[in-house]
Amino acid sequence: MELTECLKDAFEKAFPGNDFSQLAVLPATDARFGDFQCNDALKFAKTLHLPPRKIAEAVLAQLGKPEFLEKAEIAGPGFINLTVAEKWLADSLAKVADDAHLGIPQAGAGRTAVIDYSSPNAAKQMHIGHIRSTVIGNAIDRIYRSLGYRVIADNHLGDWGTQFGILIKGYRECLTDAQRENLTVKDLEEAYVKSSTRAKEDETWKNACREELVKLQQGDAANHALWERFIKISIDEFTRMYDLLGVHFDTWRGESFYNSMMADVVEELVKRGMAEESEGALIVRFDAEGLPIAIVRKSDGGFNYTTSDIACVRSRIADYHPDVIIYVTDDRQQLHFKQFFIICAKLGMDVKLVHVPFGLMSFGGKAISTREGNLIKLDDLLSESVRRALEIVLSRKDDKSAEPTPDDMELARAIGFGAVKYADLSHDPATAVDFDWDKALALEGNSAPYLQYAHARVCSLIAKAGAVGTADAFAVSTPEEKRLALQLLQFGATVERAARQAKPSVLADYLFQTAQAYSSFYQRSPILKSEEPLRSSRLALCRLFGDVLAKGLDLLGIAAPARI
Repeated sequence: MELTECLKDAFEKAFPGNDFSQLAVLPATDARFGDFQCNDALKFAKTLHLPPRKIAEAVLAQLGKPEFLEKAEIAGPGFINLTVAEKWLADSLAKVADDAHLGIPQAGAGRTAVIDYSSPNAAKQMHIGHIRSTVIGNAIDRIYRSLGYRVIADNHLGDWGTQFGILIKGYRECLTDAQRENLTVKDLEEAYVKSSTRAKEDETWKNACREELVKLQQGDAANHALWERFIKISIDEFTRMYDLLGVHFDTWRGESFYNSMMADVVEELVKRGMAEESEGALIVRFDAEGLPIAIVRKSDGGFNYTTSDIACVRSRIADYHPDVIIYVTDDRQQLHFKQFFIICAKLGMDVKLVHVPFGLMSFGGKAISTREGNLIKLDDLLSESVRRALEIVLSRKDDKSAEPTPDDMELARAIGFGAVKYADLSHDPATAVDFDWDKALALEGNSAPYLQYAHARVCSLIAKAGAVGTADAFAVSTPEEKRLALQLLQFGATVERAARQAKPSVLADYLFQTAQAYSSFYQRSPILKSEEPLRSSRLALCRLFGDVLAKGLDLLGIAAPARI
């Protein structure tokens, strides 16, 4: 942001040789004291051995009075309060309105990010527990693309391992001929559950499952053909769900893709002295880091997730040369990621690795589990969201008895799916989320329908107005105009911060605050009845708000309908 860079430059000139890279210029907490404030004079008082006010005075002496500032003042023990000039504000709004990226900096140009998210297990139906990784990952995916990054969205499918021996046995002996002929993911899940239950009770069955797994691993043609069929059916079903959610992946490299690479990983760990034998298994110790051991090869010769993920990083570096790889998984896997990130660093893998852990989702105050009987299938969740949203749509029509039209159904899907996504994305990923239908679909408060309604209202206003003033028609004078203008100018920096922190919630919070600023502006500022040039100026501000809101919602994977 121009203000931040200007203040940083003033600090550096006043006190050369010090690191002010983390200096922050923030929106003022009280509009009476200006538009922005910088409190870093207090933070650097100890380092610079000066009272904060003396530091602030030296900084303002170097700052002078740039054209974008109306005034800069010192308050209290050393707060620097900044009030921006109206002309600069108007010119800045025009630049954003004329920018195809709406002020989002193209900081990722020439850089590559691999984002690993969703990753369901094959042969199982997606359920409400899968929603967090999918929507958080997709929002991060969209945010990074908006910053100019080349993004590789990878669905690291759970498509290999012990479960397939159990599944093959269950497919052959627990399903009917009709089920095998018209096989669905639901049938596969049934076969797995029945076979797994049997294996716990019957040692002979358990051994037979192991034999089927060994045959698969050794390339048995019949078992491999079944495995391929199971994977295709699973991916087809997952793709159907992703299409509903507007989620798309560039690659589907599941665990099986890295199977042939894992022996080489273990061999390198042994050669480098990083792995050692323990009770027949190969382990890596983390004594210096104070972490438990990680097994990289089991005593039976099999590999595990640590080995697979190291092979995966190596493969991604070779294929994509990424600057960063981001993993979106639940917080129960934090130890695993700490361990294999350390191993990758010791192996000299030159890429930034980021884990975005998220808290678990509950429903109606209860943990989601089969035992609780609330393991809701994702298909059912989305269908219910559309049904409830359709009630809202139809309730706003003049003829309450009319049958829903195709447009009504499309709008209900936009509202319903948006509500489900935003109910997750409006929370910090690290927090647990208790899903609540009433909150998710509320037309007031911090919800997707509230933001969608705000967008629909501004679209209606623009349509009524007819011709709207050009981008250079901005004029900002009232407190409400100024507050909204300042919010809109923070859009690009907010998107960049959401990417840096890997928190779509940062963007969600911003959109809600901006919608509130628009609501306050709309209520206190006559628009259509204003005289020119004020009318065109305010309409231009409304139009920019609508564009920013629509773009922000799109980055969260949420539609912005023109009507509700």
